[in-house]
Amino acid sequence: MPWITVGLLTISNIFMTFAWYGHLRFKNLPLWKAIVFSWLLAFFEYCFQVPGNRLGYGRLNAAQLKTIQEIITLSVFSVFSVAYLKEDFRWNYLLGFIFITIGAFFIFKK
Repeated sequence: MPWITVGLLTISNIFMTFAWYGHLRFKNLPLWKAIVFSWLLAFFEYCFQVPGNRLGYGRLNAAQLKTIQEIITLSVFSVFSVAYLKEDFRWNYLLGFIFITIGAFFIFKK
């Protein structure tokens, strides 16, 4: 497993999650400001995502890279929604994520 790719995609996903959902805590913030702030964060997301995918591609195919990214996204978002947005993490979310992880197993099966 190319761990540098996983690390870069994890950092990228942290920025992505804040860009997509961080503004939800600031409902009084004007929409245009939320958009500008999100775009600024997205720039940093791409600074890690592009090299992560470029370094990983070749050792992994595009489907495997996308699968890794989705698993990372679910993991980062799970922590984010509980820690930052103060939402509950329910059993059905866990079960759904487990099924997605099982699907990922088949993507990597030779």
